[in-house]
Amino acid sequence: MKVRVFKPAKNAMQSGRAGTKHWVMEFEPRAQKLPDHLMGWIGSTDTRGQVRMEFETLEEAQAFAAKHNLTAEIEQPKSRKIQIKSYADNFAFKRVV
Repeated sequence: MKVRVFKPAKNAMQSGRAGTKHWVMEFEPRAQKLPDHLMGWIGSTDTRGQVRMEFETLEEAQAFAAKHNLTAEIEQPKSRKIQIKSYADNFAFKRVV
């Protein structure tokens, strides 16, 4: 059974990075999602799609996957590029528009 291990990205709507410190393990979907004919909601018979586990380190996630005979697909986090900006640069004489 395949699982995906990754570090979640920060929320695009907020500046904080609170939910990005832990590694997350999610199971790959095994069943197709189908709409309910009465209500129109989307549902599935695969309950593993609802499971989301968090680990402090990547090694803990890999150890859990190895212990339970899971094939882990690891996605390394992308590095952050920080651009130092100053508010005064908006009004600089040499500013290119």
